[in-house]
Amino acid sequence: MEGESIVEDTGRAQADAIPGLALESIRNETRRMDPSRTPTPPDRPPGCPLPIPLDIKSPFRWLAKGTADLAARPWPSLFYGVCFAVMGWLLGWALRTSPGLMIALTAGFMLVGPFMAIGLYEVARCRHAGEACDLFASTIAWGRNFANLAIMGVALGVILALWARSSMLVIAVSFTWEIPSAMALIEGILAGEHLGFAIAWLAVGGLFAGLVFSFTVIAIPMMLDRGTDAISAMLASVSATLRYFPMMMVWAALIVSLIVAGVASFFVGLIVTGPIVGLASWHAYCEISAAGENAAQSN
Repeated sequence: MEGESIVEDTGRAQADAIPGLALESIRNETRRMDPSRTPTPPDRPPGCPLPIPLDIKSPFRWLAKGTADLAARPWPSLFYGVCFAVMGWLLGWALRTSPGLMIALTAGFMLVGPFMAIGLYEVARCRHAGEACDLFASTIAWGRNFANLAIMGVALGVILALWARSSMLVIAVSFTWEIPSAMALIEGILAGEHLGFAIAWLAVGGLFAGLVFSFTVIAIPMMLDRGTDAISAMLASVSATLRYFPMMMVWAALIVSLIVAGVASFFVGLIVTGPIVGLASWHAYCEISAAGENAAQSN
């Protein structure tokens, strides 16, 4: 204990004596004097790992960590999964006479999913920071950065509305006489019918999904964790997407696969797949942030 006090006092005295001394120099000196101490960079979120090499296999590691979080904190995590499923059932019931709009809004779940998973980000953050996190605490986590998260929520809501309108337009152009039900449409596509519609609808949907993914993949966890403003967080997210493009495409494919599987099971699967994706997204943010900080320090 006495040795640690001497080390800390030495670092403080250096900083006071030389105002321009970089914090990294103090950390290096501290490690040299006491090698047993390996301080965590202050910008890394609590509980996030030291920099890990990122590659196209990393998304599978994030899913494994998200699954472990679900097993460790099942009740708050599954609560959100049940909410996702109930929302899907209510949507299907409310729009049962409007199949075109139901198809559009069901697919639009993936556009607003990053915002709806705020509580899951908080569950993962608390677990790996060693903090207690009950269900109530996770439901009010957005309050730490309310204004900027609200801006993001409004932006995603506008994109969802634009997507719904675009989807309805593609459906109206493709089916001029009568819009088939969702099940009939899926059965027809699987039978090799309506291929022109399927290609056009997926192309438009892919454009919207790609934009949302690139702007939000780490933005909302960053805003929740660091209090970052919405614009800076979105720019950081786009930068990460471009920098790790092949890896991010694998991550996007895994997200789509898990959410589609959950929706295809009449939303029952979302009770599990939704929380796994949300929890894993926190680990994606952690590892990408740690890698970015490590690269910045190296430069």
